[in-house]
Amino acid sequence: PGFEMTARELIDHTLRVSGWGALAELEAKRWIDCQPDFETAHFRGGFGWPDGKFRFRPDWENLPYSGVGFKSSNPRVPEFPDYWEVIEGADEAHPFRLVTPPARNYLNTTFSETPTSQAKEGAPAAMIHPGDLAELGIKDGARIEMGNERGEIKLLARAFEGVQRGVVIVEAIPKNDKFEGGEGINTLTGADSPSPFGGAAFHDNHVWIREVV
Repeated sequence: PGFEMTARELIDHTLRVSGWGALAELEAKRWIDCQPDFETAHFRGGFGWPDGKFRFRPDWENLPYSGVGFKSSNPRVPEFPDYWEVIEGADEAHPFRLVTPPARNYLNTTFSETPTSQAKEGAPAAMIHPGDLAELGIKDGARIEMGNERGEIKLLARAFEGVQRGVVIVEAIPKNDKFEGGEGINTLTGADSPSPFGGAAFHDNHVWIREVV
């Protein structure tokens, strides 16, 4: 029914079924105090278990799967909250770690469709420390290939002292057809379902870099 409601009707319905009264009440009061009382907010009466205790060691192996989304191909996670060495580290074949932060003019992929954003960002480029470029024998502005076990892409090299050695930055996310050959940055990113039961994942990818001859 939501698609048949006006914006006000939808807000009013959501407030009512959530137990916060009608939209008219919110407009009259200007705000709703949703903060639980002190005892509840600070779990003075315990946590949501029969014994009230907090669980630091989830039983990952026996948690029921909801059936929503894909299950992880690597379901094992640490027994206790801890750092988990599950990222793609740099190695001899892939000496660089790839970072893809948002570009200044691409808030998200929608903005990569606008001519003004495309003009301001220019061609896709990899920001690489000058020292790394020197070791690779690659000049600033040269055409390069970047790849890993998933594929490879072509873009420009840009010397940038603001990045650590061994790290390469490609500001995201230009459209695929902006890359030479039509292969975009996500070519280098996996689609593995994260542990324990899938969902969105943050990726750490390693890559190699070489000049296009």
